[in-house]
Amino acid sequence: MLSAKSLFTEILDNDDSFRLFCSIAASGESQGGWENARIAALVPESERELAPKITRHGADEDKHGRIFNALMKKRGLDPVPVPPETDYTMLLERNGIGLAHDKLKADQPLTVQDIVTYLAHSRVTEQRASEQMELLRKHFADHPDLGRAVKMISNDEDNHLAYCHEELLRFAYAGHGRDIQRILRECALAEIRVYRDVSLAVMAHMGRILGWPKAKSAVLAAGIHAVYAYERAAGWRRMVSLKMPERRDALGGPATAAPEFA
Repeated sequence: MLSAKSLFTEILDNDDSFRLFCSIAASGESQGGWENARIAALVPESERELAPKITRHGADEDKHGRIFNALMKKRGLDPVPVPPETDYTMLLERNGIGLAHDKLKADQPLTVQDIVTYLAHSRVTEQRASEQMELLRKHFADHPDLGRAVKMISNDEDNHLAYCHEELLRFAYAGHGRDIQRILRECALAEIRVYRDVSLAVMAHMGRILGWPKAKSAVLAAGIHAVYAYERAAGWRRMVSLKMPERRDALGGPATAAPEFA
């Protein structure tokens, strides 16, 4: 019987599929670390109080990348190149989600609208990250090799999501509410397409590595399309709502270290 736990277990138990899984994850996290570091450096003067939180966000992402690389190293594995069709972060940028890299590579200060856009996009992508890590935490929190990593990253992603909610509400109260809702909706609808395409690509690669029969691959692909159909119809709405989080000022302190991994 196919289940999320059995599927992840199969991927994690095979060195080649585990290496691809961790390489994709590490690459995306490291890219997110760079993006947040650049945004923190270019925050407009009127929003300089946000810079330490954005820096903390980026430091967390960098830490996650190191954790995934350390998990590979622990098994004597080296990272592999990330297939372009599985590169979630790159595909998000190509679909207009996140601030353009050309803008981040320049030395011109960002605008307040840029910061609002960054936070709205982050609110959508951090929803996905939080849900994915919660799924892994549910099934692998007690795993001898993955447990601590999964719990640490899951907690960080929950903090990132809380931070996005709180800061977007602050900007909404300051008069940006209509723009925030428009950007959230556009971003959510684009993200669910990218997530579907990346999921299909990742499962295709895993199927080839693990020798899945065509019937199994077809069932998994059908499941991915079903999730997309649900998200396109109604599920995207969970990505655009805003409420004051229980975790207030979630990124108000320094990033937590991970000496046991990095």
